[in-house]
Amino acid sequence: MYTFLLTLLILDAIVLAAAVLLQSGKGGGLAASFGGASSSSDSIMGSRQAGNLLTKASWWCGGIFLGLAFILQIMSSRSVAPKSVLDKLAAPATAPSAPSTGSGTAAPAAPLTQQAAPATPAAPDKK
Repeated sequence: MYTFLLTLLILDAIVLAAAVLLQSGKGGGLAASFGGASSSSDSIMGSRQAGNLLTKASWWCGGIFLGLAFILQIMSSRSVAPKSVLDKLAAPATAPSAPSTGSGTAAPAAPLTQQAAPATPAAPDKK
């Protein structure tokens, strides 16, 4: 399910980018409000044009993108059940068991801690 929704999110992002890039510019920008490009009376607050197919597609794809991103974020954070720190204290600590040296497995190397001095035969006491 997660992979399917992630695939939908990627496809929606591609369609959203295409819809935004294919739209024609509204013209002017910040320069129009200061009397630069076009100083007509309707450009003070911006002219309101009827939404065409690309504008509607941009809004819908943007909403779907946000919704899918939110759902995927919730799904990824709920993958494991929450655990308490106190659960670790309540569980008895067990010593790791020694692995068996059965067929096909090698015994692990012993840790190098203190090595015993080589044994030398004791000289007989002469009295």
